[in-house]
Amino acid sequence: MAVFACAGCGAVLTAEVSRIALPVHARQRLGHELLPALMEPGTYAVDPEPAGPPWRRWSEIGAEEADARGVFAPVPALSFGASGAIVLAPGDTRGTVLIPERCDGGCMGLDGREGPNLACAQCGQAVATRIDDCSYWQTVRLAPDAVYRLSADGPTHRRVTWETLAEEYQGTPPIEPPGHWSPQWEAAVGSSLAHLLVASAGTPLAVPEGLVADTFGRALDALLPQGRPAKRLALAGPGLPAPDPASDIALVPQHPRTGRAWQPSGTAVAVPLAAGVWMHLAFHNERSLVPVTGGTPEDVLRDDPLPLHPWRLFRPDSGVFLHSLARLPAVRQEWLRGIYDQVTTQPYARPF
Repeated sequence: MAVFACAGCGAVLTAEVSRIALPVHARQRLGHELLPALMEPGTYAVDPEPAGPPWRRWSEIGAEEADARGVFAPVPALSFGASGAIVLAPGDTRGTVLIPERCDGGCMGLDGREGPNLACAQCGQAVATRIDDCSYWQTVRLAPDAVYRLSADGPTHRRVTWETLAEEYQGTPPIEPPGHWSPQWEAAVGSSLAHLLVASAGTPLAVPEGLVADTFGRALDALLPQGRPAKRLALAGPGLPAPDPASDIALVPQHPRTGRAWQPSGTAVAVPLAAGVWMHLAFHNERSLVPVTGGTPEDVLRDDPLPLHPWRLFRPDSGVFLHSLARLPAVRQEWLRGIYDQVTTQPYARPF
């Protein structure tokens, strides 16, 4: 556990928090709606990428400088702000006040366009940026050069191993009331889709039936050529049987605390997927419910409430897809760059 304090005066600025991996939907933007907090209470993550002003357009940067910053395809603009921001839920901040002249936003709240908009209440130093405008997952981002970390004496979280992952974390449901696909699923699939395209090497992929096909299959069919021998995709990870040796690519969980991907045995290429989404794909029982008479046996699922069904086909998040693909060196290959440019030009065309 840790707390973060003001580098100027030492005042404590956060509750006790423990570190986890930055959620994949941190880069997601969702139209005209207010979203909840990105981070779970009592947690924080470190964003390895620069964020916030100043921003520079692609035409000012050029491919060589962008490559050095880990971006391998054109983007509208790149942040030249500090990297390593500490990201936490707004409710876990303490002892901060808004800086009125920096409280701009696009619609319903703050979007951080002017840089840090929270100051230490004790000394007045700018220490963080609060973002809570519509389309943004709500966060507070502590500036890495304005705070420092202190160890805390609070209870520590249990160490989560791959073997205990299923005990500690529940799967993220894919459908939200009244039948919307979960935006976390859309972001997670968008990110993994970029890695799947790289692993495919431009070859069509055969995917497992069911929810994997519903979420990945349509996008892969739209983006990859047809008619050539297909590689095989399989789910693999802790608690599952070893994948078929004939599988070429394994969709594996990304550890929710460390961010590391589970590594399968054999020669299959591992493609990471957010743990909550992977857990649902791997272990959720999608059997049809059957009526029974008398008492309900323990192994029979109840049909109250009725399971949710989506009202439209699944669409991966194109923004998260492009963000992930632009940061993979393989995007410089002609066929993959063609996909990147196509989605950039038409971000809402099939399958997005």
